[in-house]
Amino acid sequence: MFEVYIHVPFCLRRCGYCDFNTYTATDLGAGASRGNYANMVIREMKLTKQWQLDHGIAEPPVSTVFFGGGTPTILAARDLVAMLDAIRKIWGIAPDAEITTEANPDTVNEYYINELAAGGFTRVSFGMQSAVPHVLKTLDRTHTPANVAAGVNAANKAGLRSSVDLIYGAPGESLDDWRTSVTTAIDLGVNHISAYALTVEPTTKMGRQIRRRHVDPNHDDDEAAKYEIADDLFAAAGLEWYEVSNWARPGYESQHNLGYWRNVDWAGLGPGAHSHYNAVTEADHPQSASLTAPAGGGVSGGCRTGGGFRVSHGLRSWDIAHPRLWGTAINENRVPWADSETITPEENLEELIMLGLRLHEGLDLDRINRAINDAGMSSTPQTLRTVSVDQLAPMISEGLITVSDNHRVVPTRRGRLLNDSVIEQFFDFVGV
Repeated sequence: MFEVYIHVPFCLRRCGYCDFNTYTATDLGAGASRGNYANMVIREMKLTKQWQLDHGIAEPPVSTVFFGGGTPTILAARDLVAMLDAIRKIWGIAPDAEITTEANPDTVNEYYINELAAGGFTRVSFGMQSAVPHVLKTLDRTHTPANVAAGVNAANKAGLRSSVDLIYGAPGESLDDWRTSVTTAIDLGVNHISAYALTVEPTTKMGRQIRRRHVDPNHDDDEAAKYEIADDLFAAAGLEWYEVSNWARPGYESQHNLGYWRNVDWAGLGPGAHSHYNAVTEADHPQSASLTAPAGGGVSGGCRTGGGFRVSHGLRSWDIAHPRLWGTAINENRVPWADSETITPEENLEELIMLGLRLHEGLDLDRINRAINDAGMSSTPQTLRTVSVDQLAPMISEGLITVSDNHRVVPTRRGRLLNDSVIEQFFDFVGV
């Protein structure tokens, strides 16, 4: 499988909890403006495709496309459609592909959504966050529950699938507040809901407010209680968990998200976007250009094709974060990477474990043991150990995991709540 992610770094305003690579300015220089953004991303697509050809990567038609941000719907609908059309020309798109954009409920209407549907989109993910006014205010969100409902109704009329995102753990949010948000989301009739615990970085506005004790931080016990409330209510409504933070009716899972958790190939386009390739065959790693800090701050750089050292396994790369420097690299016909790295067999093993233990389909123990054998044949010391079902008995007795007859390790709800601990214990078994 091959997926494409497009990061749109523009927002109407910056939410106090947000730590994403987003900007409120309309023009950030070097062609990276709201009006010209689609053109710049299309140019990056062409550079990326050429890099793939130069490095022996022949990807199948794109199986999923996801526009994230930032606020993708701050751009004109025709710009999102133009980028989608370019993907179709450059890589091809599978007939049953899932095409999603995130949407701020304040930035879409029925006309906008109809234009997306006519252009080939199949799905809209609305940033609902909460249904409680004082919680939305704390999160610096300007939309109302009515905006969300209007967006979902417009998507339904246009034949698009809808999802909503919720955030729990905002300062001042009670258990009843959270229950209201969950039931309101369910009552929208959507077939997919994501629910994420609020993570507050110290450099954000909310992080500074917590540090100065202007607002109270959330607590693990409160977040666990809210997770359990959501899981119970979603299950009662027919939505099943398929990933620790995602619930859907059967057949409505986000295929793009599943691609990430299954470690498929994807190209990330736009400032700060990450890409991932499982194998770069018969080719050299692109040598990063020298990275220097210009007088205005930030990092300049970018990767040219050719040169460097041989890649025998996977590759991870990430675009230059600042849009102006990202645009400068594209204007110089360079793939706008800030840097890249190989994924060693040991790192691949760690990722397989971490990702597999977040999924309802579970971690394939047989696949992990094959990966352990592959990693053990590398140049690193022979410290890795295969894992048997019997060794997992303590974790089973603690109620953290179950193991199916076909050797799939699945976290229980307790295991989901203690996911980091489950992963660490599994690492100990394997020896990574």
